Amino acid sequence: MKRLAGILLFLLSVPNAFGAAYTVPERLQEAADLYFNHKPNEALEKYVELSKENGNRTAFLNAIFIAMEQNKPKEAVDIALAANRLYSQDDEIMEMAAEALLADGQYAAAERLLSFLPESNQTAGFFHINLARAQLGIGEKKLAKYNLKRAVKAGSHPGLSNFLLGQVYEEEKDFKHAATAYKQALDYDHQFIEARLGYARTLEASRQYNEAYRQYKMIFAADKKNTKAQAALVRLKPKITKPEKELAPGISVAEHTPVLPLILPPGQEEPVEIKIGLGVTQNGKPSPRNQVVFSPSHPFSVLNANGKLITSASGGETWSAVLEGKQAYLVSPKGKKFPFSKHITVVPAADSPTQAPTILVKNILSGAGMSWANIGDKEYRGELQIIHNPSLRTLVPVNKVTLDEYVQGIIASEMPAGFPPQALNAQAVLARTYALKHIGKHKAYGYDLCDTQNCQVYGGVLAETPAGNAAVEETFGQVLIYHNKPIESVFSANCGGATQSAKDAGWNETPYLNTVSDYQEFDFEKLEPYHFKKLLQYPPAAYSKYDKHVSLAAFRWARVVSEPELRQVIKNQKKDIGQITALIPLQRSRAGYVTQLLVKGTKGSITLNKENVIRNNLSLGMLRSSYFIVQPNYENRQLKYFVFYGGGWGHGVGFCQTGAAGRADAGQDYKTILEHYFPLAQLQNAQ
Repeated sequence: MKRLAGILLFLLSVPNAFGAAYTVPERLQEAADLYFNHKPNEALEKYVELSKENGNRTAFLNAIFIAMEQNKPKEAVDIALAANRLYSQDDEIMEMAAEALLADGQYAAAERLLSFLPESNQTAGFFHINLARAQLGIGEKKLAKYNLKRAVKAGSHPGLSNFLLGQVYEEEKDFKHAATAYKQALDYDHQFIEARLGYARTLEASRQYNEAYRQYKMIFAADKKNTKAQAALVRLKPKITKPEKELAPGISVAEHTPVLPLILPPGQEEPVEIKIGLGVTQNGKPSPRNQVVFSPSHPFSVLNANGKLITSASGGETWSAVLEGKQAYLVSPKGKKFPFSKHITVVPAADSPTQAPTILVKNILSGAGMSWANIGDKEYRGELQIIHNPSLRTLVPVNKVTLDEYVQGIIASEMPAGFPPQALNAQAVLARTYALKHIGKHKAYGYDLCDTQNCQVYGGVLAETPAGNAAVEETFGQVLIYHNKPIESVFSANCGGATQSAKDAGWNETPYLNTVSDYQEFDFEKLEPYHFKKLLQYPPAAYSKYDKHVSLAAFRWARVVSEPELRQVIKNQKKDIGQITALIPLQRSRAGYVTQLLVKGTKGSITLNKENVIRNNLSLGMLRSSYFIVQPNYENRQLKYFVFYGGGWGHGVGFCQTGAAGRADAGQDYKTILEHYFPLAQLQNAQ
């Protein structure tokens, strides 16, 4: 017994250079620290060393994961098979070994190993996806199609399984079933641009030209440099049988919406006013336009830049501002022209204490740079300012409203109106805080903020909801403060399970923007590198896994990007590095987000830094987030595509909107929710 205890003690420790002893847990921690301090290859050496000395399971799993991540599939295979010999009944090691074999192009060996997994695993969608990948690699397309159908039926990875099934059908020239599979992938994840391209392609092959044209328009809106979409729009335009406007309809508004005025609480000081640039481009810059058509609901006055009256009129009339050459005019319904310089301001007057005036503005661009971009009519509270910008040769519509009226037009645009009230309350506080922090961001163009994601998505009256307005009223004037200043109240749609720090995102280090966990059944303090595979492919319970009124694709998603598509993206946006041979994460934050990634090609390589750069350079359009693991897929020993297994939507810093909904659903109030995501900030009144 004493001898056995001595052996166990030896296995749990080895001497270091100074004669002291490291326990196995200490050595595991040392290796993990190396990984999270952006030294993955040094961490790999430590894990391999530990796994060889005493066969530690955690060391094996981490070594396999890091070797795969660092594009060392042969080393990953050697480590995984050694682990499999020691842990022959361990499902997790067996699955990782099969994925290492897939990454190394050893399809038959991967298929054979997967067949040893127990029946409980073989009913899961992910098992069938891996099995299909192996079978596609060895040319067994009939079996692959069978397993992809089973994966679709399992429903655990609907975007990926349907996309891969669509590819098989398309190669068989079964365009009808291919279109159906691609459409189902899109129904799960509308941001899956590669699936939209497959859907458009198979619709065109099926001669459904109208819908194919519409899909290509959406692809082009998300990725202006996509040559396939550009060529398809030219090719299909003569074949469509509907007017183009019907294929990409915007909102048409004929009547004004009755809205209640926002009543100030007793003792509230005069509210802050803010100017919002309307219909701007993706970067917040004014979009080109030579006409602004508007219709106030109530009697109104028009003032010049000096505040002097130009004219007044009754409500319900349609007026316009036009730009003719270098001169701007206000034009009445009967065609009378009033020349103006700099700007004019349309000021409606309320004639009832129970109804606030609004102004309809025609043809406003929404969703610039997004696949759902369109041009339609919008309606706004407050005043309308129309700026003549001679240097840009354009007219710029600007909505002047109070801070809380602005927030009313944001809530439902930034967060689903069906989310729990306490989540909406938290979002109202953040929207108000963001506005105060960033007033004047676009002052060079004559407005404080814009109406796009460059600032906050502002939809005006049509974006208002009773629940959203109630959240504004319940939190009236409240903002988050740090050191007597509004905080940088950033938020993302879904953090994927854990928020990342501002520093890890490539921003300035900010004390109140650090990593916090949203997992309910996972101890984030005991995080190991290999856990990222588990968390992304088999996610545990998390507040951000909330799925009411929002797609689960915001929490877990997958993208398949072919090597030729990725090569073209890199060439368009960076430089020509030839055929892509590897994607290697060089740095990963504790939250899981990739913060630096190496793209290797046959003609050179590039390094992508910061989350937004990584997201914008690895797919058509952009990835939902930089929280992913990526696996290469080969057929006939040739790299065909990369599979991204991802989590979250957005930069992941600060407030997690879906996590807030999950927390509110669990009974937390908005103050508790805000304290979780911003533990160093205080809730105060803006005045």
